[in-house]
Order: sequence, then C-alpha cells, then structure tokens
Amino acid sequence: MSVPVHRRPSLFSVELRTARWVELVEWYRTVLGLRVLVRVVDDGYALFEAGDTRLAILARPTPGEPSRRWSLGFEVVDLDAIHARLIESGADLSSPKVHPEGFRELITHDPEGNRIRLFSWPER
Repeated sequence: MSVPVHRRPSLFSVELRTARWVELVEWYRTVLGLRVLVRVVDDGYALFEAGDTRLAILARPTPGEPSRRWSLGFEVVDLDAIHARLIESGADLSSPKVHPEGFRELITHDPEGNRIRLFSWPER
C-alpha cells in the first residue's frame, strides 16, 4: 500500500471586493497592465492573470474598508513604464527607490485604497 503524496496548497487567486467594479477592473487592466482572463459583467466578476496566480475583482455593494495589514506585491519587468502610467492616472505613489537587497520598488494604492507594491530586479 502506498502512502499518498501530499502537495502543498497552491494559491489560485487573491480576491478583491469592491463597490467600484468597473473602475477597478479598468485600473488593473490599463494602469498595471494585467491581462483579463475572464470578465462577466452581469455577475461583477473579473479574473486577471498575475504571474503564477490570479487576481479576482468581485462586485459587492458593501466590500469593507481596505486593510493596512496586507498589500499586493507585483514583480514587473519595466518599473519606469508602470511608474509613468501611474503618474498619468493620477495615482498617489512613492518614487522608485533602490532596496538594500538590490531591487527597485515603489508603493502606490489602487482606486479603492488597497496598497500595491511594485518591484523589479536589475537587468543582469
């Protein structure tokens, strides 16, 4: 009799609930540049590709307040290009800074106030 192999859970998606679904979906698509995998307008559901995981945006009439306990961290190839799109969109953001570990990062917030951390590694 063989013992079953237990796999660790794989994070499929992070879900954001919002009362401003259309605005948030558009922001993640155009400003951050995430690719929409599924968009069901009648259900208020959008699923974005975000590397190995996904980001789901769910329409809810009372989504609750953004939390300071967590942030969404995105590794990007071109931090300067995203920085320029964020400035153009009027986002509240920090200037890119070099972290002691060698990567560059900036902090911003989506239109709902959720904290977003964007970083890129130097080209080798």
